[in-house]
Amino acid sequence: MPCSAAAAEIPLPGTATRVTGWLCVEHPGAWGRDVIGDEVLGPELTPELAARTAAARVRPTLIRRPGRNEFTGTRTVLLASSRPEGSWCERFEITDLNQLLDFDLRLLNGPPPGIGVPVHDPLVLVCAHGKRDQCCALLGRPVAAELATKYPGQVWECSHTGGHRFAPALVLLPSGLTYGRLDATTAEEMVEAARRGAVSLTGLRGRSCYAPHEQIAEVAVREQISAATTDLVVTPDPGHPTSTAAALVTHRDGRRWRVTTRTIAFPPRQASCGATPKPVTALAVDTIYQLPAD
Repeated sequence: MPCSAAAAEIPLPGTATRVTGWLCVEHPGAWGRDVIGDEVLGPELTPELAARTAAARVRPTLIRRPGRNEFTGTRTVLLASSRPEGSWCERFEITDLNQLLDFDLRLLNGPPPGIGVPVHDPLVLVCAHGKRDQCCALLGRPVAAELATKYPGQVWECSHTGGHRFAPALVLLPSGLTYGRLDATTAEEMVEAARRGAVSLTGLRGRSCYAPHEQIAEVAVREQISAATTDLVVTPDPGHPTSTAAALVTHRDGRRWRVTTRTIAFPPRQASCGATPKPVTALAVDTIYQLPAD
């Protein structure tokens, strides 16, 4: 059984990989199983890039255009910051991979650095990393191809984003909104919502800048109040600032909710295609309480 079928009953909210900074490098050739471990970008560059991305807490990601494309020698590079507020994305081209070492990746933790051209339209990363898991390739590539016909230049196949058992797995940049189990129709609805400055709730796993319990809190409040706007911010619960089970969700109009979560267990299943089944746990909403107005 494919891992995506085995995980069909696992809830999506709270499963987005936590990432606030993205370094996306166009690489139309073959991808190994691991972007860094397999030295896909070369044995000399990769160790240095690995050290720099780890130090800056930036996710190195390979991207390529959907379909068959001849490599021209010029690569697109995307820099994106998926912070809760002030997210941004810039795009530029390189002709030599060593140019990736010409800038300080720690700049992704601040405002737009002006290294590239600002990207205003939402970009879509669709995991199609077949060497990592077959579900991503089989389910992700058709969605990427369909989206690319409607949004040329805005859609990229990408390497592992985390959660291939929720394939097709998609990430919107620069927001970091992460989705799973979409088809071409619901993926298009996701993009159209993002273009309006809204958030599609279908298949929403969470926003990558938040911890799992904070992701769940945001999704839960959105579902409760049918909030498709981006006017929600999640912060630690001031009464329990280090808690991994409670979070505070604040609307820009001043409304606030305290959301608590609990852990639920599922029977063993494989996390990847062909892997040995193991017990699975997931977070679920325990309580949602709207706080009184100040």
